[in-house]
Amino acid sequence: MPGSEAVRAAIDQVYRDESRRILATLIRLLGDFDLAEEALHEAFFTAVERWQRDGIPASPRAWLVSTGRFKAIDGLRRRARFERSPEALRQALERLEADDMNVEELEDDRLRLIFTCCHPALAADAQVPLTLREVCDLTTEEIGRAFLLAPATIAQRIVRAKAKIREAGIPYQVPARDELPERLDSVLRVIYLVFNEGYSASSGETVVRDELCAEAIRLGRLLRELLPDPEVLGLLALMLLQASRTRARNAGEGELVLLDAQDRSLWDQVLIAEGCALVQQALCTQRFGPYTLQAAIAAVHAEAATAQDTDWAQIVGLYEVLLRGWPSPVIELNHAAAVAQRDGPLAGLALIEGILQRGDLRDYQPAHCARAELCRQLGRQDQAREAYRTALGLTRQAPERRFIERRLQVLQAISRR
Repeated sequence: MPGSEAVRAAIDQVYRDESRRILATLIRLLGDFDLAEEALHEAFFTAVERWQRDGIPASPRAWLVSTGRFKAIDGLRRRARFERSPEALRQALERLEADDMNVEELEDDRLRLIFTCCHPALAADAQVPLTLREVCDLTTEEIGRAFLLAPATIAQRIVRAKAKIREAGIPYQVPARDELPERLDSVLRVIYLVFNEGYSASSGETVVRDELCAEAIRLGRLLRELLPDPEVLGLLALMLLQASRTRARNAGEGELVLLDAQDRSLWDQVLIAEGCALVQQALCTQRFGPYTLQAAIAAVHAEAATAQDTDWAQIVGLYEVLLRGWPSPVIELNHAAAVAQRDGPLAGLALIEGILQRGDLRDYQPAHCARAELCRQLGRQDQAREAYRTALGLTRQAPERRFIERRLQVLQAISRR
């Protein structure tokens, strides 16, 4: 029998690896987010006691789903005895008691859950936060940073969305094939935001959260099997091409390495080949959209043997197509950074300062970092320090903080000469 510390470590690992998958199945079984979360926590609480006594089961996920299900049945029975209108509880009990599912043969419930969270009956501004919270276990603080909103605002949207699902009886299922296109945009956005949080963590001690990147790519592959739409291919390609650079983005003790300084021998050529092939496949359909165009930009970077070999003219052109069809301040910022590479820092800086003066990206740290870097290149040391200090105040990720602090130290040393 494993020791107490080993069992707790095993439970912690199962929670990290499987808790959202277990929660998705419990939500399907119970039809209620809050009941499922309570059942999930009770199942893990029970595991702490039982696994130390009986050992770790052969299939921890199956054990936890089964335990959570029985805990929910017990809880519903207790509630049914005391509540005046037990009809809904009785129906839930009948469904739970009749379900003889084999957990290991279940379809992936997380994809079902994503489509439930992105149901058109829910407010558009609640769909993505709800999915990020329930499917991916991001905190309201992390989601708030992704949307540049206060955590309390995100929490309110999530609570309202859960209530809507419960009150409207929104089904927990993947929609019929003819309903998929209208639901696709929200689902793609969710998966990409999950990947972004993994690829460049909004806070914490690491640059990359590998588990979120892997989960987003896995969901992208599932969605491709379900609906091989050009934008599904484009999103999967984009995630694979960005993930190919993961190992090169860290140096030493997890320090951040920018794209132009990365060791390209560390880039994953298998992921690059798969990503580039998907880009070509999506572009050939003539029905591609913003994810495919962003994947094409990533492919241009991936195909350059060195930073100096990058075809910045092609990248600027792709960003201009993106801006015409799908304008956004972030795309505008990325276009400005590419213009700086093609035409020089002064041209890029003028564009970035125009964006910031409009106030669109006032609280967006990369915008201030980009401005600081271009000011530094132009020898405008005071402006560079000011922009880096602003960026530092918006940074919650430890490696990024250290990177900016080092930049400020260099600028300070220059000013003393």
